[in-house]
Amino acid sequence: MAPGCGDIDHSVGKNKNLVNIAPLDDESRFIEKFGWLTGMLATDKNTTDAIINDLKDRDFLVHAEDYPHVYPHCWRSGDELVFRLVDEWYINMDWRGKIKRIVDDIEWIPSWGREREHEWLDNMGDWMISKKRFWGLALPIWIFEDGSFFVIGSKEELKELAVNGWEEFEGNSPHRPWIDKVKIRHPETGLIGTRIKDVGNPWLDAGIVPFSTLQYNTDREYWSDWFPGDFITECFPGQFRNWFYSLLAMSAELEGKAPFKTLLGHALVKDENGRDMHKSWGNAIWFEDAAEKMGVDVMRWMYSLQHVEQNLLFGYGPADEVRKKLITLWNVYSFYATYAAVDGFDPRSNSLEMDKLNILDRWIIAKTHVLIENSVTSMDQFRVDLFMRSFETFLEELSNWYIRRNRRRFWKSEDDQDKNSAYATLYHVLTKVIRIIAPVLPFVSETIYQNLVVNSESESVESVHLCDYPKPDEKWIDLNLIKNVDSLKRFVELGRSARSKCKIKIRQPLSKVSFAIEDDGVAEFYAENKEIILDELNVKSVERITDSDQLISYKIKPNLRTLGQKYGKGLSEIRNLVDECDPAQMVSRLQSDNELTLANNKYVLHREDVFIETEATEGFAAESGNGITVGLSLDLTEELIMEGLVRDIVRFVQSMRKNAGFAVEDRIEIAWDFDGQILDAVGKFEDYFCAETLTGNIKDKIIQGDYSENVELNDKEYLITLKKIQTRT
Repeated sequence: MAPGCGDIDHSVGKNKNLVNIAPLDDESRFIEKFGWLTGMLATDKNTTDAIINDLKDRDFLVHAEDYPHVYPHCWRSGDELVFRLVDEWYINMDWRGKIKRIVDDIEWIPSWGREREHEWLDNMGDWMISKKRFWGLALPIWIFEDGSFFVIGSKEELKELAVNGWEEFEGNSPHRPWIDKVKIRHPETGLIGTRIKDVGNPWLDAGIVPFSTLQYNTDREYWSDWFPGDFITECFPGQFRNWFYSLLAMSAELEGKAPFKTLLGHALVKDENGRDMHKSWGNAIWFEDAAEKMGVDVMRWMYSLQHVEQNLLFGYGPADEVRKKLITLWNVYSFYATYAAVDGFDPRSNSLEMDKLNILDRWIIAKTHVLIENSVTSMDQFRVDLFMRSFETFLEELSNWYIRRNRRRFWKSEDDQDKNSAYATLYHVLTKVIRIIAPVLPFVSETIYQNLVVNSESESVESVHLCDYPKPDEKWIDLNLIKNVDSLKRFVELGRSARSKCKIKIRQPLSKVSFAIEDDGVAEFYAENKEIILDELNVKSVERITDSDQLISYKIKPNLRTLGQKYGKGLSEIRNLVDECDPAQMVSRLQSDNELTLANNKYVLHREDVFIETEATEGFAAESGNGITVGLSLDLTEELIMEGLVRDIVRFVQSMRKNAGFAVEDRIEIAWDFDGQILDAVGKFEDYFCAETLTGNIKDKIIQGDYSENVELNDKEYLITLKKIQTRT
């Protein structure tokens, strides 16, 4: 605030000729000259009744009636509030052009924040800077008997003009009550003045922080090392006219440049139902309770993942969903630790060798280094939410694709080199992942680091938080491989969706899967890796067909809501044109061009403008998407049905092993009372069953088993008994 008295407006309105009557004092009591009301409390019901009765007695009141309405109350105490007419202090903002000139020098996140700030500056009035409070920034304004005022510009100037109270003030902070004791002599009129009782609007104080806390007046060189700030963040509501604005105003006046380089504005935290949190409503969650019940890393994940423009719905329900993802990360680590301990894998003596890795090893490593690239880019842009979204996708792929697809390599592979390559791959991925996620999940990442790295590498630093942030290694990034494997994953997902739609469980083998795709390179990749497709979809063969119409047909219907808004009366013509078109060609054009033109470009339809219904060809279950059409043959032979039964039994036994508490490497013997088709099926696929369940012997009966359960197959109940085989050490 500059010294002098030219830039501050002390008023209650724009019209200085208005006569304003303020009937209430600081305690909301009627002041003198209000007759019998003097001293009465405005919020007291007795006062209200007295006023109504007085109006009645003087025949000024026709009718009195109660109306339910919203009335302001103190959010802390619950007391009723009253509106008072008071004098306030303003800064004339006819210099707002200075502020507008620096707004565009800032990176606003989200970008519309820039326009929002400009809108405020274009329409704002003078800046009200005073508050009727005791605590706060004491406004350096002294008033005098003749109605004039003077603004003190520095502590030195105050000392020079002080005529009383300096000794009591010196050595204390410039706040009430000490500052109020100082009286000054006006340098021109010689009148003695007293400081006004008002304190500053808190945002006035907040706006000067980049100067008041960084030695702007005492060490300009030190200040310049820190100014402007790299980054600030606050919630949207009100800040465009409060903190953001006050920071800009102070810096524009003092330095003529932006006080920070990047601003991230975010929405609010509400309860999980979208309501504001209030203690009185019973829906507030205290930090200590949330940290104890849901865990701090879960909380950090929730906040970091949230899109900055949307309100965070915070609660124990959403926390449970995030915890499942955190458990997935822990399970990936636990999977590696469990099997690596069994096999005695040492990462120091088993480095990654490109030519010894399989397709999925190279794919997940490539994905890891792309994730590192994305994390660095997102962090540099202050968009941790973008990073967390890519991390969640990566974690799903790591857990439900890479590990699931490679599980047998860790616990069944007879090829030590292949097994060690799988271990080395997973160790490489985990050590990179915990380093990039450590800023978001500091506690889980540290626990994994201590168990995974410190216990394996004697030369490692003592904490994950002392590690350098990973850098992407271009030699591992193969974008073509990523494209092909991702397409293969999509192929499998479509096949599984087709199974689900016709309610055929994945354990039931099928004879054939057919697919149609235009990209010959991807189709060739499918052929080279058809074993993955056969295993994932549990089919016996894969074939490529030239035309997706052999598997699926389409029906196209216009979206009347979106097209009505675009073309109004043209809807009738659009309907006729859509009916005349080949649905398959329309879908193909929408997928390749993202739009469909009709009637010589008279109408342009996008994906949201149509409803696409699909119907599989008879004898197939089919799905289509992303340029791929996948169809599963539904014909079931006796042999396929028998193999499906055995796969059901494998699932039962695997569940029993877990319930019995057997270790993953424990071998077992088994007995059951199967008969008929089920017994024939087990006999036909005995080798497969024994390999999947680590069964060494199938017996007619086990006298003293370790665990038994009744299972239901083909509407009949059977008893299965397991016994762990004692192996020699």
